[in-house]
Amino acid sequence: MEAVKSLDDMPSDVVSKVLAFTTPADAGRSSAVSRLFRAASSSDELWKRFLPSNIDEILPRAVAPIEFSSKKELFSRLCDPILIDGGNKSFALERSTGRNCLMVSSRDLWITWGGDNRYWTFTSDYESRFAEVAQLMQVCWLDLGGEIRSTMLSPKTCYAAYFIFQLQENSGGFQSPVQEASISIGAHVSETRVILKPGRRRTTDPTTQIPRARDDGWMEIEMGEFLNDDYEESVRFRFRQVTEMNWKWGLIVQGIEFRPKN
Repeated sequence: MEAVKSLDDMPSDVVSKVLAFTTPADAGRSSAVSRLFRAASSSDELWKRFLPSNIDEILPRAVAPIEFSSKKELFSRLCDPILIDGGNKSFALERSTGRNCLMVSSRDLWITWGGDNRYWTFTSDYESRFAEVAQLMQVCWLDLGGEIRSTMLSPKTCYAAYFIFQLQENSGGFQSPVQEASISIGAHVSETRVILKPGRRRTTDPTTQIPRARDDGWMEIEMGEFLNDDYEESVRFRFRQVTEMNWKWGLIVQGIEFRPKN
């Protein structure tokens, strides 16, 4: 058997199989190595491995058809969020790893008093990826949450859930007492104390989360984390402040986002 004298003598399919053990980011960078690697790093067989195993179940749920001419192009398109399930969820792939990201809109959450316009209304917001966001008028019992199937997330991956929101300039009732967030999957339950509007108040308590600004103009606060194993289970999440009946107002909720915890 003749020995391989250079990288360009290797079969393209062999290079593709080797690149499949790397990450999408590494596979993309490998195209600069040689013409062989450029061809191998664009093959459908390679990028099929980077796509979710249930991609054929996800694509029909897209609000708008996803057009693509190759698996690599499909991967690239999915790195920008697409709306699914009637526009009530968004799905995306993490560009560097190919792991799934999911956001559940406020319309897909259960919200105590959410059907009463005296307490909550749904309105459009040009900064939101969804058609509507939930706007809190006033409540003393703040309680909302939802549920997703674990198969919408990447298996054997540690995830964090984030509450995506804005506070209006005249908002109130969120500095004290602190709010509570929880995530559960199977027997695992993660509970976190959060402060949506810390103001001058700062905490060194590692179990208490404070918001941070996002690049899209919204704020987010971590609700908890969990390991998504290789089993199909329900992931339940909840955000609330019901221990004290102080009035709260001026909160705008876009949704809950699930991202791999790096």
